[in-house]
Amino acid sequence: MTDEADNATDMDRRALLQTAGAAVVTGLVVGTAIDARAATQDAERDEAPLNARLQGVQHFGLTVQNMERAYQFYTEVLGGTEVFRHGDFQGDGVQNTLLADQEIEANARGVNPRTIGVPDLRSGAQRLDVRFIQFDNMVLELLQYREADQPMGSAKSFAEPVEHMSPAFPRMMHICFYVRDDVDFNKFIADLEAESARRGMTQVRANRTIRVMTEADRKAAPRSTNTNRVTAEPSNGWELIYCKGPEGEQLEFVKALGPVKKRFSEALAKRQQTIVR
Repeated sequence: MTDEADNATDMDRRALLQTAGAAVVTGLVVGTAIDARAATQDAERDEAPLNARLQGVQHFGLTVQNMERAYQFYTEVLGGTEVFRHGDFQGDGVQNTLLADQEIEANARGVNPRTIGVPDLRSGAQRLDVRFIQFDNMVLELLQYREADQPMGSAKSFAEPVEHMSPAFPRMMHICFYVRDDVDFNKFIADLEAESARRGMTQVRANRTIRVMTEADRKAAPRSTNTNRVTAEPSNGWELIYCKGPEGEQLEFVKALGPVKKRFSEALAKRQQTIVR
């Protein structure tokens, strides 16, 4: 190779190295600028109204007595999909995170926390298991507190279940499922009750729109009385039934049609336009 060729090669190498160096410097500058903007946006987000810092509702939680029974209902009967399960939670961290307010209440009353339904996850005498179940637009978390000597998925819970769970009690909550517009609502409820009964879930019973005083009366009511159709504004177009789940939990099934469906859609659109993103 000639000296001229060597010099040309050296110049090409120097040019390549200079170009690469410039690219690295440019990348660092651009990357730093992006990081700075991201940090500014994070800081601004942290000062935004609380609603602008939320992404919506992630899940609802239901504490159950019999994990396998509840899991079967929400997956096999209602068709939810398991996301994951995790269990055998114990220790100081989980006790403090989940139950500190109840321990404070027990101390204020001067009673053993166990007497007001507080498990001892701290020592491991009791354990907590969870399963997450995905539906189309929400996640349901099933929780079970159990004795340490009971297996995961046990039919025995640490605390006795609350009986006679009227929806009129303050702090009582319910889970509402959205039924598709083109579904025969009366038949849906009849099929839900029949499928649950076939699995031995005798607590899954829907109310009727006529007065019934016995279980025999409820069963004998015409299928047309399964659904409450609301015609009065502003709820016109709303169809619903109230139903107990296999754990005695309060459930609701609804259809939102016509005017009430439009009202929900308009409210969502307005929120999406006005909320700070």
